[in-house]
Amino acid sequence: MLAVLLGGLAGTALRLGADALLPHGPAEFPFSTLIANVAGSFALAVLVARVWPTAPNWLRAGLGPGLLGSFTTFSALVASLLAMAQAGDAWLALVYLLAGLGGGLAAAWLGLQTGRGTAPSRPEVDE
Repeated sequence: MLAVLLGGLAGTALRLGADALLPHGPAEFPFSTLIANVAGSFALAVLVARVWPTAPNWLRAGLGPGLLGSFTTFSALVASLLAMAQAGDAWLALVYLLAGLGGGLAAAWLGLQTGRGTAPSRPEVDE
């Protein structure tokens, strides 16, 4: 419980910082939420692939539900979607939904590959 509490404090502070760096109105495109959710998806997937197999339960709880659970947020995604739709920006809401879900899934896949050490690499160039 203490690990989740401390992780949650850190994740919430990081999220607040992202919102302060990239502020947006209720019906504007929420870049901070999109970035937090995609980055959090990547980070959690890396941790699941690389750290979870050997990490103690308290560390998994502190980093997963604590840190990344408070940094990312499904409720902010849904609230932003509803605000954009109610403001008449249905297309913007759709773009945000697709970017959030698609970006999160792509980031999670890349994070798993990275964590497993199987990430696509750039071809080597002879110099």
